[in-house]
Amino acid sequence: MRNKTTNNENMDGNKSKSKTYKGYKKYLYFKKYKNDEKYSKYHSYFEGFEDAIPISIGYIPIAVAFGILAKSIGIPDYICILMSVIVFAGASQFIGVNLIALGSSSFEIIITTFILNLRHLLLSSSLSQQMDYRHKSRKFLSALSFGITDESFVVASLKNTKNNRNNNHTDDLGNIVPKKLCPEYVLSLNLIGFMAWVFGTFLGVYVAEGLPSSVQSCLGIALYAMFIGLLIPAIKDSRKVLKIVIVALIVGSSINLVNSMILSNYLSVGWIIIFSTLISALISAYAFPKKDK
Repeated sequence: MRNKTTNNENMDGNKSKSKTYKGYKKYLYFKKYKNDEKYSKYHSYFEGFEDAIPISIGYIPIAVAFGILAKSIGIPDYICILMSVIVFAGASQFIGVNLIALGSSSFEIIITTFILNLRHLLLSSSLSQQMDYRHKSRKFLSALSFGITDESFVVASLKNTKNNRNNNHTDDLGNIVPKKLCPEYVLSLNLIGFMAWVFGTFLGVYVAEGLPSSVQSCLGIALYAMFIGLLIPAIKDSRKVLKIVIVALIVGSSINLVNSMILSNYLSVGWIIIFSTLISALISAYAFPKKDK
């Protein structure tokens, strides 16, 4: 009996050692290829996919609301989907569709959406400073810039901040070398969000027509909820952002008041948005300049 017990103990010990050895072997294999360029790219794609899931969940109901709205004013189904594929800018698409419904001129719609999308120049410029895009083709970089949205920019910037929080990499002089975002991460982040937006538009055009009107109206609120969700954390971190928001509210309300009381509603909604955006930006830039560190 003692011999059997001893043999069983030896067998259990060997099994545990073999498991430990296999785990250690996997660890060595992982460590060997962890710094490999191919592994790094695949890992970045997966990280981008993982971080894009919350964005996609938020995009789908908003895109559904856009599809319902665009179809309700008589825009052909394929044009609705093409807008999401080619434009891929939620706020601009909603404003463009609303301006079409109000009978605004083509020039007015183009200028309004152009000014509204000017922020993407700043987003792309800022993100390019945080990303290592060496040895990347212009086609690859064009795909990256096309897919950048407010949400993907925030997620990518927070990712870069998190990566550099505990950064101990230094150069020969002892200076800390900031880590750069992997372009594959940003591409995956943008691509998943893009697919979710197009899929949501498809649902809004072809599927959501059978939803109750109360549910359809609730979906439109998702756009405002998303922007508020992006704005609140920025306001908490910076009083300057809060002041800029207050300036924008005052300017927008003032222009609406002047238009209704003095100009007898001469200005259309498109021009009100244009003037509000430009005047708010000019006042904020003058009143709250960026201080050099």
